[in-house]
Amino acid sequence: MSNDLQDVVTVYAEATPNPESMKFVANKMLLPNDSADFRQADQTDRSALAKALFEMPFVRGVFIMNNFVSITKNNDYEWFDLIPDLRNFFTEWIQDGKEIVAPKKELNPEEETAIERKIKQLLEDHVRPAVEMDGGAIDFKSFKDGIVTVEMKGSCSGCPSSTMTLKAGIENLLKRMVPEVVSVEAEAG
Repeated sequence: MSNDLQDVVTVYAEATPNPESMKFVANKMLLPNDSADFRQADQTDRSALAKALFEMPFVRGVFIMNNFVSITKNNDYEWFDLIPDLRNFFTEWIQDGKEIVAPKKELNPEEETAIERKIKQLLEDHVRPAVEMDGGAIDFKSFKDGIVTVEMKGSCSGCPSSTMTLKAGIENLLKRMVPEVVSVEAEAG
């Protein structure tokens, strides 16, 4: 290991509003400007890291974005027992330069309306930062007949307070800023 401080990897655990999820934050970018949500072990072909985490008996979900990984655990385990080992696991994985997530194949962007662009921008500017702080992400899926469909990922997926966040926060913001919006619905991730 180098003595250069820039090469030292640090990882700390941060609680999320979802008691079953913990956010592990690194001092290095893991997946800049993108996210990857793995809800099942058989969906991990893009990520050696997620595949390795699902081999641990307590892991129920893995979400990777920017400089953090959110882990959703089974109810049978306590975070107190898991955090030290997970911090060491992430530190070693990153320090060894192992692959986090393989790049996605680019899709051609579809035509989008001015309303969709405005909704996406509002989500990006006002919602995404708060959701990321809680170890999750929100992705715009569609806008049809006044209904905005989003996907909640990471700690937000299955979180008891995400429905409240969706309706009281996100829906109110979008209805206020985009009169065409009637409601906001979450797509099952």
